Amino acid sequence: MPTAPDQPASLDASIASRLKRDAQGLVAAVVQQHDTGEVLMVGWMDDEALRRTLTTGRATYWSRSRAAYWRKGDTSGHVQHVKEVRLDCDGDALLVSVDQVGAACHTGDRTCFDADVLLPAP
Repeated sequence: MPTAPDQPASLDASIASRLKRDAQGLVAAVVQQHDTGEVLMVGWMDDEALRRTLTTGRATYWSRSRAAYWRKGDTSGHVQHVKEVRLDCDGDALLVSVDQVGAACHTGDRTCFDADVLLPAP
C-alpha cells in the first residue's frame, strides 16, 4: 500500500522490532565486498537509513559528525550496490554485502582497514 504524501514510509515493523539500537538510535553496519569477503568499512544506520538501503539497493548511512543521511557514492562516485543485508544474532549489528565501485574509504583507499596494522599476522 503506498504511503500518503504527508506520512513518510517507515522501516518494516518486523525488522525494526529486532534491532537493538545504541543511545543515539543507531546500529553498526559492517560493510563487506560480496564476492571476496573483504571488509570495506563500518558505518552507522538508524531505522530510516536501513529502510532506504533495503528499498533502494544503495547503501545509506547516518553521519554522526554531520548529523545527516548520506548515500555512499553520491558525491564521490564510489557507489555501494547492496547485494544482501543480514542482522546479527544479538540484533545490534548489520552485515551489508555490497558490490563496491571504487574506494570505500573517504581517504581514497580500497578499504578503511588498509592504514594501521596493530598486530601483524604471524
